[in-house]
Amino acid sequence: MTPRSRHTMMWLVGMAMFTVVSACGERGDPNEVRFWALGREGEVAKEMMAEFEAENPGITVRVQQIPFSAAHEKLLTAHVGDVSPDVAQIGNTWVPEFVALRALEPLSDRVVASSTVAERGYFAGIWDTNVVGDTVWGIPWYVDTRLMFYRTDLLADIGRSSAPATWADWRLAMEEIQQRALSEGKERRWGAFIPTNEWNLPVILGLQSGSPLLREDFGRGAFASPEFRRGFEYLVALYREGLAPVFGSNDVANLYQEFANGRFGFYVSGPWQIGEFRRRMPDSVQNAWATAPMPGPDSSTPGLSLAGGSSLVIFASSERKPAAWKL
Repeated sequence: MTPRSRHTMMWLVGMAMFTVVSACGERGDPNEVRFWALGREGEVAKEMMAEFEAENPGITVRVQQIPFSAAHEKLLTAHVGDVSPDVAQIGNTWVPEFVALRALEPLSDRVVASSTVAERGYFAGIWDTNVVGDTVWGIPWYVDTRLMFYRTDLLADIGRSSAPATWADWRLAMEEIQQRALSEGKERRWGAFIPTNEWNLPVILGLQSGSPLLREDFGRGAFASPEFRRGFEYLVALYREGLAPVFGSNDVANLYQEFANGRFGFYVSGPWQIGEFRRRMPDSVQNAWATAPMPGPDSSTPGLSLAGGSSLVIFASSERKPAAWKL
């Protein structure tokens, strides 16, 4: 490496660390708890802090709102740079990763001693996403589940008054939506928008098919199992047959506008979209969409879906763990 390239490399490294410190803040006031909250929850969290501070004199909370799309990378970078927050909201699927990095503070003893946090107060499946190796590492903050959004008017146009409840009927409804648009000479319409870069629906279909998802003492994926393959083959057929576009989420400039324009009849996402649809779509279509449970492989298994959400964790590097736990 030449002297000039070494200088450039050191400048880049220095700027990267400056960015981390600038974004994350210094250690600061020993009585100030730094709380990173993600997305819309970050806005709401700020509104809650005045009451907490009034109940806990001497503790102040500095909330930093971070977009969900940037949160994972930002948390990892902060950990590497030793500038992690005291408390953070993280996706519950991230918990094992941050445990493996030794980034999180174990919470089992604090839970046992707590009069307000108890395992029995939480849905077991979500509580378990915060337990790794018999140790509690996070506390569930909110829970969501994926569901189906659909255009009620497009279904009414094909003679349907309710959402499909089985895979076969869901696929048939997609075909009928496309055929209706074609027969009326309208712009091409997709049965569903299923982003190719989102992992949730393949997992949901695998779960619905009876796949355990993990094998060999939970150390490897079971994605070659007949059960998972059944769900994945159903999904891939939707792309192959042109019922869903082979697009990622970033390939559609404005999801809400395209849904409002009737470019696709179905979309699978989480309940946060309910508020987004109400805010971002025109009044003319506000009565033309609804939600429904996920269709199942047959009529005996509709509704099974993926439970997700966010948890609150304390970072191991925090110098304010008692105050962080109070928060």
